[in-house]
Amino acid sequence: MADATKPPTRARCPICKRLSEQEFRPFCSKRCSDVDLSRWLSGTYAIASRDDDDEDGLDLGGAAPLPDPSRKPN
Repeated sequence: MADATKPPTRARCPICKRLSEQEFRPFCSKRCSDVDLSRWLSGTYAIASRDDDDEDGLDLGGAAPLPDPSRKPN
């Protein structure tokens, strides 16, 4: 159970490490929020992904590919 005498802690801004403000959470200001957005839009931040051999992005999970309907059987 939380201690009623202890004030709630505020997180730190991920950009400048100052205490975050409720209005701009998790940032401390509009400036830091804009810096973060700029980093995402410019490609500075990126989410790692693995390259798939399958170009359409489907994971076949080891299953055999579907037969090509335009191809005639032997």
